[in-house]
Amino acid sequence: MKKSLIIISTFIFIFSCKEKQNNRVPVKLQSNTYNLFGHGFETDSILSIAQLSEKAINLGDTLQLTLKGNIKDVCSKKGCWMTLSMPNETDMMVRFKDYGFFVPLDASGEVIVNGKAFFSETSIEDLRHYAEDAGASAEDIAAIVSPKVSYNFEADGVLISQ
Repeated sequence: MKKSLIIISTFIFIFSCKEKQNNRVPVKLQSNTYNLFGHGFETDSILSIAQLSEKAINLGDTLQLTLKGNIKDVCSKKGCWMTLSMPNETDMMVRFKDYGFFVPLDASGEVIVNGKAFFSETSIEDLRHYAEDAGASAEDIAAIVSPKVSYNFEADGVLISQ
């Protein structure tokens, strides 16, 4: 009896610790189909990355908007952040509001994000952490010696093309 209880408890423990899968909700937008992560949002007025880079945003400014771009990189451990390519050869860091959802580790292609865009400074410590998450070498991580001023985005909803 005691042995049965231990075996049942072990199975319950193993299956309850299983990582939850993101529910992918297909969304049809014009002729493309996207998977939705996070909260749904309106897609009436979508800016491109190029249009955003033309706007004059100062350090500390925040814009609520929906933005379309291409995924450059995704956190290789959890999918808890991604970067989008920008026209001036910089990247936009996208994090997810309240750490409330993740994107697939193999996410790539076109993406539409909804939330807050802002211009900020990323510390050396954070830059090294992101490089480590992305699988950078120890030499590349050690080469990060100054903070980076960049575009950032806090997304409450993400649509990734299928």
